Amino acid sequence: MGDSDTRPRNTDVGRYSVQRPIRVAQVVGKMNGGGVEAVVMNYYRHIDRSKVQFDFLVDEDSTRVPEEEITALGGRVFRIPPYQHPIRYRRELIRLMREQQWPIVHSNINTLSVFPLSAAKKVGVPVRIAHSHSTMGKGEFAKNAMKLVLRPFANVYPTVRFACSRYAGKWLFGKNADFTVIPNAIELDKFRFNAETRKQTRRELGISDDTFLIGHVGRFMPQKNQSFLVDVLAGLLPKRPDVMLAFVGDGPDRTAVQQHVEELGIADHVLFLGQRSDVNRLYQAFDVFCLPSLYEGLCVVGVEAQRAGLPCLFSDTITREVDVTGASRFMPITSPEEWISFISAIESGVRISSSENVFSDYDISENAQKLTSMYLKLFEKK
Repeated sequence: MGDSDTRPRNTDVGRYSVQRPIRVAQVVGKMNGGGVEAVVMNYYRHIDRSKVQFDFLVDEDSTRVPEEEITALGGRVFRIPPYQHPIRYRRELIRLMREQQWPIVHSNINTLSVFPLSAAKKVGVPVRIAHSHSTMGKGEFAKNAMKLVLRPFANVYPTVRFACSRYAGKWLFGKNADFTVIPNAIELDKFRFNAETRKQTRRELGISDDTFLIGHVGRFMPQKNQSFLVDVLAGLLPKRPDVMLAFVGDGPDRTAVQQHVEELGIADHVLFLGQRSDVNRLYQAFDVFCLPSLYEGLCVVGVEAQRAGLPCLFSDTITREVDVTGASRFMPITSPEEWISFISAIESGVRISSSENVFSDYDISENAQKLTSMYLKLFEKK
């Protein structure tokens, strides 16, 4: 869909030239393998790149930038100073936006969008999109303080507002704000349950057929609350000695979680699988998917896990909008007892059946077409 000639073809119209494809500056902050970057990249792979192209503005201290893939798809990567150096950050944003003259700047960094979008307004970018991908929760005092300081400016600089869920949009823009929900869409067929893939993946992981495997996918950071799952596992083992826990992902908190596992003496029951490109296959090996996050916008991994037919258990701080099938459970993270009780009652290999229709809103092909049309209409309107 996006392999046609992507060289700009220009016709002067006012200050901006009409280019095909239209280039959209995607501000993604730090690319470290997290969910937001994965969502943006997934849309990029599926948009009509003969009409719309993405350029990525990433913090220079990013650790996982898929630069080769972006370049192969026709995009560009611009590394900029991180926001922790605000003067250099703003100066470089202004310089780049003046130089590149992007007609659309799409910021995916929540309350921090005030910085790139204020720069975009200063240089006269006509379409400025603020995209809410998250909210906030307890346990991150410094980060929450900054969010609360910046949130009142969320509606000052954007001309358009997007959100991954109603909950995330209302949190950032206000209960009565006008915003469009852009789902965290996925390749539906890629995550569909397959019994043979389950057997193969378990063999590769060294997991026997009768072992009960708890799965978690997420970056190791305070928000994801992985240590809580370690406590759940420790409480489960006396009741269910065959249980194991698999963590997929990496991040700054990984060492601390590993130490917690060692202190509890349960290292033989925990797999740290690191950053993986085959997460769709790993879902097949799991028996339950657990996400005890302190907060989320709308977790794409939750949608993926449900598509794989997994019983899903989420913290009650996560929006119910993630419950695509209507069969997910939401529980408090004040104590692991309820989680232990729920998980202990699940049989190994059980899958939740659901209608194909319930996932229709999360089809990446359809949503990418819609997003392409939105960009074109916004450009033409401005």
